[in-house]
Amino acid sequence: MTSRIVEPQREVDVFGDYDVVVAGGGPAGIAAALSAGRAGRKTILIERYGFLGGAGTAAGLSTFCGLHSNVYGTHTRTTQGVVNDILQRLQEMDALNKPHLSVQSRIQAQAYDISAYKIAAEELLLEAGVEILYHAFAAGLTKSSDAAIEALLIETKEGRFAVTGRIFIDGSGDGDLAAWAGAPYEIGDENGVTLYPSTMYRINGVDPVAAGRAWETIPQLMDTEEQRTGVKFPRKQPIVRPQKNPIEWRSNLTQISNPDGSPVSGIDARQLSYGEVQGRRQSWDTFSFIKRVTPGFENAYIVEIAPQIGIRETRRVLGDYQLSDADILGCKDFEDSIGVNGWPIEAHIQGAVKFVFAPEGSRGYNQIPYRIIVPQKIDNLFVVGRCASMTHDGQSSARVTGPCFSMGQAAGIAADIALGDGVTPRKINIRKLQDRLKADGVFLGDARVDSLAS
Repeated sequence: MTSRIVEPQREVDVFGDYDVVVAGGGPAGIAAALSAGRAGRKTILIERYGFLGGAGTAAGLSTFCGLHSNVYGTHTRTTQGVVNDILQRLQEMDALNKPHLSVQSRIQAQAYDISAYKIAAEELLLEAGVEILYHAFAAGLTKSSDAAIEALLIETKEGRFAVTGRIFIDGSGDGDLAAWAGAPYEIGDENGVTLYPSTMYRINGVDPVAAGRAWETIPQLMDTEEQRTGVKFPRKQPIVRPQKNPIEWRSNLTQISNPDGSPVSGIDARQLSYGEVQGRRQSWDTFSFIKRVTPGFENAYIVEIAPQIGIRETRRVLGDYQLSDADILGCKDFEDSIGVNGWPIEAHIQGAVKFVFAPEGSRGYNQIPYRIIVPQKIDNLFVVGRCASMTHDGQSSARVTGPCFSMGQAAGIAADIALGDGVTPRKINIRKLQDRLKADGVFLGDARVDSLAS
């Protein structure tokens, strides 16, 4: 049997022509499309599922991480801008928890209702005039020159189409467009080892009074069980916490690996399929333990296992700068700041999660440089979200929701500036971008923190 076949050449119908084409409907893609649409640009957001939210919905994450920073000991929401509109819409839908202390009670996170988030995001985009194309899988691209993308090729139930545009924004999470276009990228650490993925699930039917502060006792029960029986759970540092309605709890305590112990790759077809099966098995096994030993969970059940594995790292596309762990822990400033990030380094290593925070009593956040969303070699492309230009350890922090919103909003506004001024994204006036971001309420790290919303 031959190992390769030749696909016949064919013509592809153009689905539409746009100023801005966004691939991927996670927080970075949402913010990018929303900002470009509000600027009056003809914008399309292409999403492979039938809903928005990325890992926050499809992977069952259900928590915004990275919106807050611990600023000199005060917990403050430092991610601002279009995310304010999303939070307000969720609040109006009674679908947003108050911020809670997470990760050793040292940083805040904020839980939300997944279904409401899907609705809030798409309503805001439609109000901004953005066209949303669901059930469309990015499959390749064509180029008008070595340095310019001409069209994104998509597969739909109607067949293959080409989506032409002037500026493209890669919010795929995996740097798909950048890789197809020929931009350089890295995968994993110095040995090619990526962060381990997880399968999330939600538990319903919990008695919240009897459960009490079970998010503290469940890790202790797991440790005791390991010592008593020798059973091995997928990883240390489990996260099991209540949602808006406290009869429902979210569970983040699996770790998906290949038979040889290496992390399942989010860009390997067979590994992804293997990982989905393993993740559901781990979900059922860990839930069964929680139900058996945890007060308040006696009548609980799994209401949903997330539709897909939560992938934390694949390709990281190289820009003119790579955000590093030293930048995170050193609370570094950048002249081309587009927002800030206060989340600690969160390294999902084999069997555990390693957290490293900026020094106690420090400012608690680093600025995010514009250069990490502008890839090398391609002149009409932005790369936003977890596939932006970061080192392996830097990405362990800045891949979370807050920085993704900031990167996306900056890319959407920068696209408008580039088109309006007739320059490439690399050559836009950074001060003009920063002024626009500030006008939209974005905190760049250069204002008094006590003026921010909590």
